Amino acid sequence: MAVEVKICGVNSIEAAEATVDAKYVGFVFYPPSPRAVSPEEAAALSAHQPDTVTRTGLFVDADDVAIAAVLAKAPLDLLQLHGEESPERVAALRDTFGLPVMKAITVASKADVDAADAYFACTDRLLFDARPPATMEGALPGGNALAFDWGLLAGRDWPLPWMLSGGLHIGNLAQAVHVSGAKAVDVSSGVESSLGRKNPVLIRAFIEEAAKL
Repeated sequence: MAVEVKICGVNSIEAAEATVDAKYVGFVFYPPSPRAVSPEEAAALSAHQPDTVTRTGLFVDADDVAIAAVLAKAPLDLLQLHGEESPERVAALRDTFGLPVMKAITVASKADVDAADAYFACTDRLLFDARPPATMEGALPGGNALAFDWGLLAGRDWPLPWMLSGGLHIGNLAQAVHVSGAKAVDVSSGVESSLGRKNPVLIRAFIEEAAKL
């Protein structure tokens, strides 16, 4: 069975067209990110993808007004919460907007992975990403080209689907999937020519590689 792929941070027509065979595409609604798009831009880019692609909106500790403004313009299928949202906040957002939610868990140690247990009842999917060190200048909530110890996820019997993220690229994808046991992966910086600039050739190659796993 092929590993499902999410291409995150899509912000150009060329990138959007390259993601047609992905399972998920991510639009970043976090202004400090070099990959950020407006709701209008996300709506236009979505038009280049088939209905088989799950359109995901990435938010970082956003309030209801900000999320509602995006949803009024952009046709999203999934909310990705990539900040410090509590289980209570995640549950409230799922109830308020009636969309499935994926909560990102940033990982540096086993304790971080264990903390995911608190979200089992309030989210539909988990995403495990690398936690940037406090000393990292200009660190973003995600998309920092950092990996974590994939072995921390190995052998876990999660009660809901999950996705592996953090420092993935075509060169380490097979190893990451083998070690972690991931059935879905998320990539952003690993398919870019430069920060925030997606490379359609790398996108297609990554999706093709995942299809072999």
